[in-house]
Amino acid sequence: MVKFGLAQPVKRVEDSRLLRGAGQYTDDVPGEGALHLHVLRSPHAAATITGIDAEAARAVPGVVAIVTGADLAAEGIAPIPCMVPIKNQDGTPRAQADRPALAQGAVRHVGEPVAYIVAETAQAARDAAELVDVRYDTKPSITDLASAMSDSAPRVHEDAPANRVFDWAVGDAAKVDELFAAAAHVTKLRIVNNRIVVNSLEPRAARAEFDAASGRWTLTTNTQGGWLLKDCLAGAVFKVEPAKFRVITPDVGGGFGMKLFVYPEHVMVCHAARKLGRPVKWTSERSEAFLSDTHGRDHITIGELALDADHRITAMRVTDTANMGAYLSNFGPFIPTLAGTKVLASVYGMKAIHARVFGVFTNTVPVDAYRGAGRPESNYLVERLIDAAARELGIDRAELRRINMVPASAMPFTTAMAQTYDSGDFHKVLDHALDMIDWKGFPARRAKSAAAGKRRGIGMAYYLEATGGAPEERAEIRFTRDGHVDVYVGTQSTGQGHETAYVQLVNDRLGIDPDKIRVRQGDTDTIPQGGGTGGARSLYSEGQAIALTTATILEKGRKAAADHLEAAEADIVFQDGAFRIVGTDRAVDVITLAADLHGDQGNALDTAEIAKIEKHTFPNGCHIAEVEIDPETGVTSVLRYLVCDDVGTIVNPMIVRGQVHGGVAQGLGQALLENTAYDPESGQLVAGSLMDYALPRADDLPDIEVEFVSVPCASNPLGVKGAGEAGAVGSPPALINAVIDALAVDGIREIDMPATPERVWQAISARQAA
Repeated sequence: MVKFGLAQPVKRVEDSRLLRGAGQYTDDVPGEGALHLHVLRSPHAAATITGIDAEAARAVPGVVAIVTGADLAAEGIAPIPCMVPIKNQDGTPRAQADRPALAQGAVRHVGEPVAYIVAETAQAARDAAELVDVRYDTKPSITDLASAMSDSAPRVHEDAPANRVFDWAVGDAAKVDELFAAAAHVTKLRIVNNRIVVNSLEPRAARAEFDAASGRWTLTTNTQGGWLLKDCLAGAVFKVEPAKFRVITPDVGGGFGMKLFVYPEHVMVCHAARKLGRPVKWTSERSEAFLSDTHGRDHITIGELALDADHRITAMRVTDTANMGAYLSNFGPFIPTLAGTKVLASVYGMKAIHARVFGVFTNTVPVDAYRGAGRPESNYLVERLIDAAARELGIDRAELRRINMVPASAMPFTTAMAQTYDSGDFHKVLDHALDMIDWKGFPARRAKSAAAGKRRGIGMAYYLEATGGAPEERAEIRFTRDGHVDVYVGTQSTGQGHETAYVQLVNDRLGIDPDKIRVRQGDTDTIPQGGGTGGARSLYSEGQAIALTTATILEKGRKAAADHLEAAEADIVFQDGAFRIVGTDRAVDVITLAADLHGDQGNALDTAEIAKIEKHTFPNGCHIAEVEIDPETGVTSVLRYLVCDDVGTIVNPMIVRGQVHGGVAQGLGQALLENTAYDPESGQLVAGSLMDYALPRADDLPDIEVEFVSVPCASNPLGVKGAGEAGAVGSPPALINAVIDALAVDGIREIDMPATPERVWQAISARQAA
């Protein structure tokens, strides 16, 4: 039992099943009698559809149906809605551009679905797709965010002038102007947060069945929580009661935000299953994923810092232009606005902040949440600005951060963005990270690299996350007749280790052998509600629900144990995993007690509770990267990378370290490698496969050193803070700050992500030529 206690580095209980190949992913679900669906996608970024001739395709043996956007519209199938009611700063509504399952008269990005083909085999469906004759009247497209709002840019939607989705603002503009007018120093930067293709290991997939007698769908698909899909597909798209949908999510091989959403393919398989009366399945290919999965990031931001004569940051002004793509995904407008701006104050005691955010349409894949969802973009801006200010002022970067950090004695602290930090010791975390890297010893290491003709740099970033999500979460614990405990949760694991963490919690609260605890997830019929997984919310949300549920079980158990042991309830205590009579050796453990309480309606100890999740958590930490650059090739080698994190109370440090490692890898990919390039003339995604899109590989990554300075969260009873996204939040600014530090000897002060070898080499060459 001790090995499963809280704060223990327990090996993941799910790994044995997954490593033995016993996992079941969506494409593994038995497909007896299932038809195969293939999506015909637009080869053009912008065009009017003038006609579709599918007669030759229908003649292909095995083809069962070919469906177009006109067919869906005739049957009343609605587009997939954007669920974010963001308004412009003048109170007017944002532009409307819900995502159609199949193009309605026009296409607006390469890869947009135009028709779907259903056949007896996947090959027959693909063969038929090549024979569908779609006639396009092509038009100019706009894929460049920087020029999308110019007067000369083609319009993506005719009813969105200047391609503007929204013009949103937050903060105190008047106070910011006043503080800037009084500033002793102002630093200004224009930075780019490059677009990311998510590339989860398991591609998206979906399988739908329709029962004509009940009028009910069963949709099996890899989600980050099926309840959103159930409610959206039912209420918004098919216009039926939510009870008409059951969504099952089996094992999921990575999500990173991208698998939160309702996609056109979900609509297609459900429509086809009802239309044809047979199960219908679809599995994305990697090339499809590049063109159809939501992308991440893609911002251009201008930031300004105002500092007084004592080098204290008084105010910040931000203008952010965020690419929404061709249509609005479920939560797209939320990411650069409400999600990202809440952490603009970071760990610093600024007096006022004002942010203005423009959402913009382009002829590109829709953009939505990607690991961190707005908070990496904001932290990147703040940490780049602070480094630039330190250079301009000629002071140490760490010292500038230190004098501006909110002290631990000020907690709880309400920021200029109206966020209340319940806990944190930012100075302690910073100092520990500096000790880990030997910050003071860096000049000697730099000199050693210089002697070898290399450029060595060190960069830091202090990040702060705001983790959140659905306002409540549910847990249910059922005692089974085979002597096990089933824990039903409303979150969804996509590889994070939920099963292990939840087993640890239940074991800690009830003392049940871990081998007897089974975590159940991913079925909207057996779990009536859930907030899903996103925003690093799972442990502190579901954990609170599990804590409430186990507390109720203990209350019920005391009464039942009193009867079982023939004692007064007041004499019963729960200790060492058993109910005991005080002062005696008579006891009964929970499982044994439950065995006597089974009835026709279940077990008397079965319990479900809902936890209200009223507050965010604010994990924070310091990332430091040390890099070496070869000026002859532009290649950046990451020599050391370390993280010192405060993620509150830690349930399983091994899982947290793994989460941080994964997040750092993704942040390194964005900072140094991943370039989502569109051709400006044709609108084609040039980096449309892993032949051209560079994901980080093992030899791109150093050993990632992770240590913790834990300050328990005061806003939830477990003391935990969300940890799942933290690695991706702090790594891009730390790495780019290190690259700029290395290139300072060449007079280079700025470089945008991704700092690929080509870009670095060009920057060095340009300075040498000058």
